[in-house]
Parts: sequence; C-alpha cells; structure tokens
Amino acid sequence: MSTKTLRLILGDQLNSQHSWYSKQSPDITYLMVEAHSESEYVTHHIQKIVAYFMSMRAFAKELQENGHQVIYLSLDDPDNKKSIPANIKWLVENNRFTAFEYQLPDEYRLDQELNQIKKDLKIPISTVDSEHFLTSREELAIFFKGKKSYLMESFYRSMRRKYDLLMINKEPEGGKWNFDHENRHGWKEDFNAANPLLFDKDVSEIIKMLEKENIASIGNIDKKHFPWPVNRKESLQLLAYFLQNHLHAFGTYQDMMDTRSAYLNHSRLSFSINVKMLHPLEVVQKTIDYWRANQNTISISQVEGFIRQIVGWREYMRGVYWAKMPEYAQLNYFEHTRKLPDWFWNGNTKMNCLSNTINSSLDNAYAHHIQRLMITGNFALLAGIDPTELDFWYLGIYIDAIEWVEITNTRGMSQFADGGLVGTKPYVSTSNYIDKMSNYCKTCHYSKTKREGDKACPFNSLYWNFYQVNRDKLEKNPRIGFVYTTLDKMKESNRTALILQAEKYLENLNSL
Repeated sequence: MSTKTLRLILGDQLNSQHSWYSKQSPDITYLMVEAHSESEYVTHHIQKIVAYFMSMRAFAKELQENGHQVIYLSLDDPDNKKSIPANIKWLVENNRFTAFEYQLPDEYRLDQELNQIKKDLKIPISTVDSEHFLTSREELAIFFKGKKSYLMESFYRSMRRKYDLLMINKEPEGGKWNFDHENRHGWKEDFNAANPLLFDKDVSEIIKMLEKENIASIGNIDKKHFPWPVNRKESLQLLAYFLQNHLHAFGTYQDMMDTRSAYLNHSRLSFSINVKMLHPLEVVQKTIDYWRANQNTISISQVEGFIRQIVGWREYMRGVYWAKMPEYAQLNYFEHTRKLPDWFWNGNTKMNCLSNTINSSLDNAYAHHIQRLMITGNFALLAGIDPTELDFWYLGIYIDAIEWVEITNTRGMSQFADGGLVGTKPYVSTSNYIDKMSNYCKTCHYSKTKREGDKACPFNSLYWNFYQVNRDKLEKNPRIGFVYTTLDKMKESNRTALILQAEKYLENLNSL
C-alpha cells in the first residue's frame, strides 16, 4: 500500500529550487494556506499581506503547472479552518493522508505550533530543512559558545571563508574585511539615484477579499499599481536591475537618508529573499560576478557592503534568534514601559525625520536600515518605549519583517534590550547625526541646534537624559565613556535644564 503524503508549504517557503520539487508524484499533495491566524497575530501593512498572498498564489500555480498536486486554501475558502494546524488536522482526517511532512519554519511561534501537531496527528511526521540559509539553526550558538557577546564581525569573516566569497587564498580581496569607512558617506545635495524598478499589478480582488474577511491592516496601497515582485521571475528581474543601476553607489550612500527618494540605491530585495524566492548565495554570487565584469565602474567597497548585509548580518541575526528564543522576546535591559506615541501609526508629528520616515513606511511598507535604526529606533530608545510595543510595530509595518530577523534587530541592535549581546553600545544620537546623514533637519519645525527651550529638537535633550537616567548600566561601557565625561563637564544649570526639557517632552510624547 502506497503512502499518501501531505506536505505543508508556509508563506515564507516559496523556494522553487527545493529538492522536494525535483520529482512529481500522485501520492504527494502540497498544502498552502492563507490563514486568518497568520494575517492577524500582529496588524500587518496592507502591502505586506497582499505581497504574501500574491506570491503564494503564484507559487501554487507554478507547482500545479509543473505537475504537482496542490491544495490551496484562500482566505475566503469555505473549507478554510482559519489556522494552519486546524487545516492540517482537518485535511489529514478527511482525506486519509498517511504521512505528513513540513520544512522547518523560521519563526519560533510556528515551530512550536507544528511541534504540537506531531503530538496530535496519528500518522508518521517528518521534517526537512528549508534549504535556504547558509547556516543551521544551531551553528551560530556553537560558534560563540561560552561568549557573553556575539561579535558579528568574527562571524562574518568565518562566513566569507566558508563560502570563499571575495577571498584570495585565506585573505580578503581588496586587503580589508570591510569597507565601512568608505560606505558611510553623509547626505549629498547633488546625489542622484536611478528610479526604482516598480512592478505594476492590479490587486483589487485580493483587497476586496481582505475587506470581506475583516482583516485589519495599516498603511496605504494603490490597488491598481502594486509595485513589489511576487514570483521568482520578477525577483530575478529586480536583482538584475539593482546590479545594473544601483550597485555602483550602493555602499557609499547606504546610510544616507533623503526626503527626495524612498529607496535611494537600496536593492529592495529583502522580501524576495526572506520568502525564499531568491537564495542568498545566489544573490551574492550574481553580485560578485557582475562586479568582476564591471570593476572599472564599480569599486569593491560597494560589493562588500552589500554582501555583508546578506551573508553576515542576515545569517547572524537568524543565528541569534535560534540561540536565544523564546527568552529573547522578553528582554528589556532598561526596563522601558512607555507606549508608542499615537503618531507612529499615522506619521502626524512635527519632527520631520520621524514624519518622513513613518509616512514613507506607511506608503511603501519599506524603510532602509538607518531609518529603522537611527530614526524610529533611536527615538524609541531615547523615549523609553517598551520594546514589545516596538516589536509589534516593526513586525507589522515592513514588508520584509519576519520575527527571526525583526526581533533580533529590535531587541538587540536597535533597543539594546539584550544588554549588549548583539550591539556593543546603544545606537542613539542627537540631531547632529541625523543632520549629517539626511536633509530632514533643513525643513523641520524644531531647531537642530537648540537643546532646550521653544522648538528645541527633542533628540538633543532626550539623548542626554537617556544617558543620565541609565548611568548605572552604561557608565562602565568602554565605547561610551566619553559621553559621561562630557556630561560631567557641563554646568549643573545646563545639565538640569536639559533633563527638565527631556522630562517635558516625555510627558507629552503624543504632542511632539
């Protein structure tokens, strides 16, 4: 008697190159579910929900065209039991499946749900790797065994060696492991970036379905002109466009922010990579190949900066996630408890940097890493926002946000909530950094040069207040000792005025 197998494909497992699909079999059925539970565990950006459902539908269609058996449960399917576990149980019981298989999920939450399935189903269950990441779940924990902090740089170098990326024998190509110094240029008035490649799809029917099913969402969408890639072909097009039009200046201006451009020279590939339409090593290798063919116009610093984000930072964050979950989701080193200001949900603040970043996020389901770290994250840390509040916001608003990459960036890099496991210091700043890296301050209601009084930039007083309040936890940090030297050299009257200014702002966050 042949085995009748049900295989689950999650919405972020759209890897057409997976070994599962190398053979077709009438005894194997693939299950894909548009689950209410996945659409509602946080309030997602409308573009994020649409991108997932569009991509899942395209993937299911491709599987069917290639001769595979597929059960696809749309959100409004009357047979849809609303959650992934409920649908699995129902299908196994009613379709006489004799085995169940799934690829290891990337989120701890889903991992726990599927582990419970193993206890509930009365048939053999097996798991396979997603065949996507360059490291196993456990690899980073083993790499840093016995260490109190996880230094990303040492992990990144090991990944370069392991996959022979930009290496000459055992040494880094170009003579340096990283080119951060070349890749941190500030705002430039005559900066120009090529227009982004935006796709153009009508998603009216999916929007109608979401409204019918009462799926709550945030953000804006043009239902007649949806801009994101939703299949492997489009994702490869976007990669090729990035290489041809943006790579030459990616590294140099990767930290810059500008009101004139939402995307600058960033690739916009993170959604395609995170749902596995593109493999990270594929992206990296195509980038290196393109650079080698165009070294007369593209410097190695541009390429190294891009590769670092993928084989370094991305793999590193995933490793931290599996090494430290579920406890990581509760870490709150500074014991912050404030709620997010209301304007995080609508962008209605007089602070131009935050207004621009949040409104652009609401319009595009996107912000680049410095906007997330040094604008929204910087403010949240200075204002003492509960990291859980910020987790839900980041996880919902960005199209590329999946918990394994979101929470480690939020709790670790952005909010220092892990006490220094990921970051060696809190990433906070006054208006000086924001003004250097952007044109936000030029048209702001607040004055970048004022630290107290009417229209003083909130970042200035909040910065000094943050260090004053958290002195017992930060003073011995060797990377920020200079802050306390400066603080102690201030006249007591000036220091007191700064703290009072900050307290006034903290009491009226919704009015900023």
